[in-house]
Amino acid sequence: MTEHHVPPSAQELIYGCMGLGGSWSDEPHGAGHVDEAAAAVDAALAAGITLFDHADIYRSGKSEAVFGEVLAATPGLRERIRLQTKCGIRLNERGLATHYDLSRESILERVDGSLKRLQTDFVDVLLLHRPDPLADVAEVAAAVGQLLAEGKVRALGVSNMSGAQIQALQDRLEVPVVANQLEMSLLKRAWLESTVLVNHAESLDHGFPHGTLEYCTRHGVTLQAYGALARGLYTGAGPEDPTADEAATAVMVGELAREHNTTGESVLLGWLMKHPAGIAPVIGTVNPARIAACADAARVAEAMTRAEWYGLWVTARGSNIP
Repeated sequence: MTEHHVPPSAQELIYGCMGLGGSWSDEPHGAGHVDEAAAAVDAALAAGITLFDHADIYRSGKSEAVFGEVLAATPGLRERIRLQTKCGIRLNERGLATHYDLSRESILERVDGSLKRLQTDFVDVLLLHRPDPLADVAEVAAAVGQLLAEGKVRALGVSNMSGAQIQALQDRLEVPVVANQLEMSLLKRAWLESTVLVNHAESLDHGFPHGTLEYCTRHGVTLQAYGALARGLYTGAGPEDPTADEAATAVMVGELAREHNTTGESVLLGWLMKHPAGIAPVIGTVNPARIAACADAARVAEAMTRAEWYGLWVTARGSNIP
């Protein structure tokens, strides 16, 4: 861990920048996309968010590019925020829609590309985006070590990895893995279901690797939850014909929002943050009003009762827990 490193922490919100930059095509972004990014950054800062999450593939690199233009146009902004980005996924190359590449050369190349687009000399955290079955762990560790030594990266995290995979990587690293970004929400609950369905037939319905939350908690690895707002399913942006479970959950989220004098978004995020594993939700919306609606999440997490927390879970799953 470098002396300058400030790790991601629990009980904070993260702004996910995947929605910035326009389409996923190779067409260049326009001035309107930069303005949209600036408005989202302003809203995130006003909500107390200082960690901004990127990946080299988001919008074919345009998410980083528009954010870089916002940074360049806003003196002092880089010193007020932390940046993280990801590498390891390659899209539409060599006849493949998707493949993974955590080779030493690819890691170094992709980080350099991210830094150029973001118009910064370093990122605070680099996440390895997905496990690469062909990755040589020693080679990954060597690339990470070089990036740390060069000051281009100040800490390392992962995404979509199990506790066992993190441990295998950690065994070869000289710095701690500080974060693991996973899909976690009231809708996507395999991470939670796996903890109570041990020795139960229903456990076969959930493929989340048991023990991952426990590993991260034990080793101080911050859990970052992407998709934390369930893509608006419970806060008014869901389908016109929701399932009975989805409709009932949306009603309960609205009731709790009124009882706690807050927003549905803060209820959903607060539900995640209530968990003692220390979950840092990633907010992906580009709508400034919806970003602002998330600002109360930490307070809601503190105020939410055990009965309310379980009530949301049981309603969303559509059946009682064992």
